[in-house]
Amino acid sequence: MAAKHDYDKSHAAASHKHESPKKLKLALFTVSSSRFRDKKLTDETGEVALDLCKKAGHECSHSIIDDSKSMIRLHLMKALYEDGNDAVIFMGGTGLSPRDVTIEAVTPLLDKLLDGFGEIFRKISFDSIGSPALMTRSTAGTIENKPVFCLPGSPDAARLGIELALKELPHAVYIASSKP
Repeated sequence: MAAKHDYDKSHAAASHKHESPKKLKLALFTVSSSRFRDKKLTDETGEVALDLCKKAGHECSHSIIDDSKSMIRLHLMKALYEDGNDAVIFMGGTGLSPRDVTIEAVTPLLDKLLDGFGEIFRKISFDSIGSPALMTRSTAGTIENKPVFCLPGSPDAARLGIELALKELPHAVYIASSKP
């Protein structure tokens, strides 16, 4: 009996993944006051994110925005409601400094939390860099059935978070948007 139950779950997951959209419209945001104010600074994190998402076959937009709750929320709502993105990914503002406000801006708006994302992200980070991984507040959830991810702003951490998110993002979009 247990074997059949395991088969049923894996079969359902495989079916959902098969039915999931192959190409998503994604909004990527680098949250950085310094890069927002000084356009001459490079945005390696944004470049890494765009490269990974485009290689996965997704349509992407990218902007650099200021570390400001209102700026983050404005861009989030515009990305979801005006621009019709399937998912939004923020990179930066997840640490402990007073300017790190991405989590405070986004989490009150989440309908559902994807706790497993942050947990797995921190576990993989810990295995790679050790105890500094404890200082990230990376998280994910949904707003109006659309996934939203908040990742650290370092290129390596953003790469890890995006690679992790991309493994299930089409599936998450499909499940979150399914009608009961």
